Amino acid sequence: MPSIELRTRQSLALTPRLQQSVRLLQLSSLEFQQELRTALDTNPFLEYDSSETEDVALATPTPDEAGALPATDAVAAAEPDALPAEAVTSETLDSGGPDDMPGDFSGDYSSRSSARQNGDSDGSDPAEWARSQPTLREQLHDALRLYRLDDRDRAVARFIIEALDDDGYLRQDLADLADSVDLEPELTEEELLVALRLVQSLDRPGLGARSLSECLLLQVNALPAETPGRDVARQIVEHHLERLARREQAELQKQIGCSAEELRVACALVRKLDPKPGNCYGRTEDNYVVPDVIVRQVRNKWVVTINPAVQPRARIHRMYAELFAQSAGASRSPLAQQLQEARWLIRNAQQRFDTIQRVAECIVAHQKAFFQYGEIALKPMVLRDVADELGLHESTISRATGNKYMATPRGIFEFKHFFPRELGTESGGTCSAAAVRALLKEMIAAENTRDPLSDVTLAKMLADQGVLVARRTVAKYRHLMKVPPAELRRQV
Repeated sequence: MPSIELRTRQSLALTPRLQQSVRLLQLSSLEFQQELRTALDTNPFLEYDSSETEDVALATPTPDEAGALPATDAVAAAEPDALPAEAVTSETLDSGGPDDMPGDFSGDYSSRSSARQNGDSDGSDPAEWARSQPTLREQLHDALRLYRLDDRDRAVARFIIEALDDDGYLRQDLADLADSVDLEPELTEEELLVALRLVQSLDRPGLGARSLSECLLLQVNALPAETPGRDVARQIVEHHLERLARREQAELQKQIGCSAEELRVACALVRKLDPKPGNCYGRTEDNYVVPDVIVRQVRNKWVVTINPAVQPRARIHRMYAELFAQSAGASRSPLAQQLQEARWLIRNAQQRFDTIQRVAECIVAHQKAFFQYGEIALKPMVLRDVADELGLHESTISRATGNKYMATPRGIFEFKHFFPRELGTESGGTCSAAAVRALLKEMIAAENTRDPLSDVTLAKMLADQGVLVARRTVAKYRHLMKVPPAELRRQV
């Protein structure tokens, strides 16, 4: 039998404004800037806010009695940096008035003028080429230009260079490479092998190798003939790499037929070789970290400020908003939704930075010893500690600390760095995992390189200082610090 029932239940529903606030809070600084630029491009009620630098240079236009801006002032408000051509003179450039825009372009005028005098008028940033480092392929292509080759040989050598991996290895078979090249007549493996030998001699020894053994062998062959242990090292890298990795010294000495001293010198020589020579070159991709807050010490007090480079530079376009408010049926127009979204964006952006600053100030207050003494003074802390102090939900703190960075006198750190795990001590107290890693780093730095400290020894040394950690925990922290095990740290 069909029936009708009436049930009541409660559910949590987020309003569109709250959803936007949560989404903006969890964005990184670069993602937030991209979100803001998209809003400026798509919402007519938003405009770029340059009031911080234009308050002195430009007077803010005021609406007339009808609520509209004068024609000339309206153009100036819509395009504050648009000036007549005759208005841009040396006086205006020197005074910094019209050029006093965000980014402090006026102070960079001398460098731009000198760039134009040198014929470089593309407006590129000198820092882009000043800090650039040639990549592996760029370096090899430049070296190849010094050789006098015919078109076919040069094309094959370029093809080999492009087939190299970033670490300098050629991991594709020559037969497969020959099938993938469209040349007339068809390319043979012998031609590829000749081109590969040429590429291997262009720059750093070891590039273009097809295996680890070949990479090390190329480096050994490039050493001077009088290098001690060169001949024995050549036999090791060519035939006995696995035995060397297993540290089978007696078997190596038997197979090669050398003395113990000769083997020791040869093994030390092999360990100095570079297994990935391609990593010494620059990479095409760059990863940038823009700090959200800046921590400075002012009169023995740590002050937290929002990074001006990431602050929102957007505001409601006053003229458009006033004209829209005076139009008939404005509340029912589709533009009303865009105006409401613009207001939400401005308020939520301000709330985002307020929350980030409050969280950063709480972190600095809890970890004040870190800024004075470093990693070893970092205290254990969890998100709940900050949430309880600020009266916010733990999920809000998690969003406010995710992908957020803090610039300090000791470097740039992610917010999550200041929430290390808690470890117990022999006295019943606690210490942070970051402090333990700092202790391990100091112990390893002070060790005897001929007799490095093992993980068991490091765990015992920590126990002597009252920090109780297992050997596997020491091994995990050592791996996180990218420190090799004791066997690989030993120097003969």
